[in-house]
Amino acid sequence: MAQSQGDPVAGEEKAYQCMGCHGVAEYTNAYPTYNVPKVGGQQTQYIVSALEAYRSGDREHATMQSQARSLSDEDIQDIAAFFAQEGS
Repeated sequence: MAQSQGDPVAGEEKAYQCMGCHGVAEYTNAYPTYNVPKVGGQQTQYIVSALEAYRSGDREHATMQSQARSLSDEDIQDIAAFFAQEGS
């Protein structure tokens, strides 16, 4: 089955909450302390796979699971399209 293309313009609006952590250069979370990964410029399919895994609970991280649980397939595609173009 072909993967649908996300809309990066819609993704920018949908990624608003993501930017609080993933949009800050060299951001380190307060507790527990860890470096927040850069997602701008990542490959679209990597972001889609990661968000789907957080949403399903297959990938562990309480904050990301909570955020991803509310995302539709279209939201995930749009957010991935936005972040994929962010680093280019």
